[in-house]
Amino acid sequence: MCRLFGPFFLLYKSLSCWFTLVRLPGLGLQSDEFEELAMPLFDQLYTFAHWLTQNREEAEDLVQETYSKGLRGFSSFQLGTNFRAWMYRILRNTFLTSRTGLRATSTVSLDLEENEADLAVESKTPETILMSRSNSQLVQRAIENLPVHYQEIILLCEVEEMSYQEIAETLSIPIGTVMSRLSRARKTLRDGLRPAIQKG
Repeated sequence: MCRLFGPFFLLYKSLSCWFTLVRLPGLGLQSDEFEELAMPLFDQLYTFAHWLTQNREEAEDLVQETYSKGLRGFSSFQLGTNFRAWMYRILRNTFLTSRTGLRATSTVSLDLEENEADLAVESKTPETILMSRSNSQLVQRAIENLPVHYQEIILLCEVEEMSYQEIAETLSIPIGTVMSRLSRARKTLRDGLRPAIQKG
């Protein structure tokens, strides 16, 4: 697949087996710096996009749009800050404004999470135990059944291994909200996995 996005072509075939940023004339150093920082993140961004969209083609389109917006807005990125969080924020915001994102988030809970007392301090949780076992499909299905705002916090913490600070930057929320939302997401996931754990 090949698409023209502003000053560059984005080419890819089957995830990262073949993915190339082909620059058109006139971009100079900005595109070189962007490519150096952005290309190592491709697999991680695609994985996150696929979790959010639950569709390969939509995930590919979402990653393409993320790279396009990232390159166009690269002049606003402040060197020395967290580029990974910046790219994840672009991907997430693009998803949330897409048709798929609007559909998925239309049932988001309006509960105030900033005032929650629960903290995400558990070291061994059902999701980390089960992810390390062979039955990861069970965990995947349980995560897919979570509301989007819980899915993304679990994925960023447990799969992408982001720190609370990175998650806060990515989602543009305070660290306290990250901790309370993660705690609530883990509890919801735990409750969803409990029947399978008791059977096993």
